[in-house]
Amino acid sequence: MTELASVNGPIEATADARLAAIVDSSFDAIISKDLNSVITSWNGAAQRMFGYTAEEAVGQSVLMLIPDHLRDEEADIIGRVRNGELVASYETIRRRKDGGIIAVSLTVSPIRNASGNIIGASKIARDITATKESERRIRLLMREVNHRVKNQFAVILSMVRETSKRSTDPAEFEALVRSRIMALSRSHDLLVNSEWAGASLFDLIQEHLKPFGHEEQVSLSGPLLTLQPNAVQNLGMAFHELGTNSSKYGALAGEAGRIDITWQIVTGVSGKREIHLVWDETSPVPADDRQDDSTRKGFGTVVLQRVSPQSLNGSAVLERRPGHLGWSLTAPLESIIVAQLGSEMPVADKDPSFSP
Repeated sequence: MTELASVNGPIEATADARLAAIVDSSFDAIISKDLNSVITSWNGAAQRMFGYTAEEAVGQSVLMLIPDHLRDEEADIIGRVRNGELVASYETIRRRKDGGIIAVSLTVSPIRNASGNIIGASKIARDITATKESERRIRLLMREVNHRVKNQFAVILSMVRETSKRSTDPAEFEALVRSRIMALSRSHDLLVNSEWAGASLFDLIQEHLKPFGHEEQVSLSGPLLTLQPNAVQNLGMAFHELGTNSSKYGALAGEAGRIDITWQIVTGVSGKREIHLVWDETSPVPADDRQDDSTRKGFGTVVLQRVSPQSLNGSAVLERRPGHLGWSLTAPLESIIVAQLGSEMPVADKDPSFSP
């Protein structure tokens, strides 16, 4: 709090009282000290910020707020105040009564007496701990996004290469690449919405099957799981390929087929917990028993049999026969879900029908 010259007069007294009220009600800590760094005033915000009451703080050295390795700051500040300088806002850290460290923004100004002599300094401190933490999280998120984007570029390049090997028609090639990039985008949107923390397996399946419609023909059943970002991307690709094939040649191509997607947590032969995910699709057999050779041997098969399972340290089996397509994935649970400390696996929850 800035010390003011004592003036005997009703107008000056009223002004002093008004200024004191403003200082005391401020959300910023306002502290005054003499040229020996001894605290001479301490407002309510200073108590809330640093934990000391005015009675505990006034008369003590301001060094009690400064971590040992930063005590040279105070000597520099006092030296500049003696020269009449205003120390513009700068960021540093200070120590609370309970020993906790907080980030603060400080502004320091000289205090002069009635004769114009510098007798101390006023300090305004603003707690910027939340702001600094937010900045830290943004930096971490940007690094993560940069890493993920590079991975996405690698996936897209591989997708373009593999699709081009199996497409002779430029229009077909463009359509396939566009749909697969849009599928990656849907997975990406789920991750962005969660700040790259993961996504629900329910949400992932629904998001990737939504473009194909026929929601009433799809059933999902399994425990509520939050997938890691890597699993979101790779399982998303698998569900897109399965949905695309189904919309052309299987259950989602008409009204009579059905898809049952189930997953459960099991104990593997190694004794570790694994996820066992099954896509079981049945549909009427066409009169000419037509099968999609490009999907059988194309990029979709590569994703289902190799890319998705290998990226999750697991294995997969793809089975085809007239009127039926089955895909099963087995992978270590630790490669799939986001670990939640202090919690067990959730009990299986059944959703009788798919509804986006």
